[in-house]
Amino acid sequence: MSRTIVVSVDQLSRPQPGGIASSVRGLLRGLAEVAPTEHVVALGPAPALASLGVSLDTATVPGPQALVPHLWERWPLGVPRHASVVHATSMAGPFGGATDVQSAALHDLLWRDEPSATTARGAAFHERRLQRLLARSDIRLLTSSPLLRDRLLDLGVDTTRIFPVRLGVDDDGVVPATSAEVRHLLAQHGVRGPFTLHAGTREPRKNTSRLVAAHAIAAHREPEVGTLVFVGPDGWGAAPTGDAIVLGPVDRAVLLGLYREASLVAYVPRAEGFGLPPVEALRAGARVVASVTTPSVAANREVVLVDPLDVDAIAEGLVNATGLRVDEHAQQRRRDSVADLTWANSARDHLAAWR
Repeated sequence: MSRTIVVSVDQLSRPQPGGIASSVRGLLRGLAEVAPTEHVVALGPAPALASLGVSLDTATVPGPQALVPHLWERWPLGVPRHASVVHATSMAGPFGGATDVQSAALHDLLWRDEPSATTARGAAFHERRLQRLLARSDIRLLTSSPLLRDRLLDLGVDTTRIFPVRLGVDDDGVVPATSAEVRHLLAQHGVRGPFTLHAGTREPRKNTSRLVAAHAIAAHREPEVGTLVFVGPDGWGAAPTGDAIVLGPVDRAVLLGLYREASLVAYVPRAEGFGLPPVEALRAGARVVASVTTPSVAANREVVLVDPLDVDAIAEGLVNATGLRVDEHAQQRRRDSVADLTWANSARDHLAAWR
């Protein structure tokens, strides 16, 4: 018998949708693939629904978008009647309206780990929601981070409430830009030869200043490190990039091409919820340097892991990564290390949590 599964998508219309938006779109694609008999409904304000990119039923939340999280805290505004499962993909909610299973995704505790990464108002909002979720024993908590799972246990959450879910990075429908196209783009910005790529938002918690300093040391020791190239949008707060090249946001095909062409991909945040970019890079076969604080690859043996607070350690990691093999066998091994991180598997994990 088909269930009605309601998934909130309000994050899609946020000024900085970030990784949560990617996970929302991916989850909906995965559910359409592996659970075609389920009745999946996307719930959110009209602007979020307009940017879905996936064909499925929708439920519009009326009223000003800024008020939605506050209304959702105590009232399942817009949730269709007789919804079997209601899943909040962020701390915005909703936290009610399900006849069977109520669940919420917990991505991180960044407002605690990196107070400077948000406003005081934003931190207070997230802390109130966390305390509410901790107190609501009827809400199942889904997380993609083993590190966060351990922290939730330390906060007193019963292990039966916590469900691990994978995220995905599959882009089977996207054809990467050709080498010629990527090199032409880079040449327009003065980059010729090898380069180290950082993909994602540029903001203090992404540790850009230490990466810039470490790259300068590493490039002096090992020419193959090449030029440091940042791709992606501005994030929260000033993030100096020094002499690095900033491409800004690019489309998906170009990003996949950049991963493939890069000598290295470096991703060394001080704190992170999951970390899709290093997984995307591994799927492209790239050599990856990442911080030990990146949950997505913290246990991946194909990654050079570094202390994000130690500039010399990051530099050493960049140099060491240039010694990793780049033949097809090595590239395939890196792809295999993240082969299970697909949106279909993410959907399967969510469905298991909703049983």
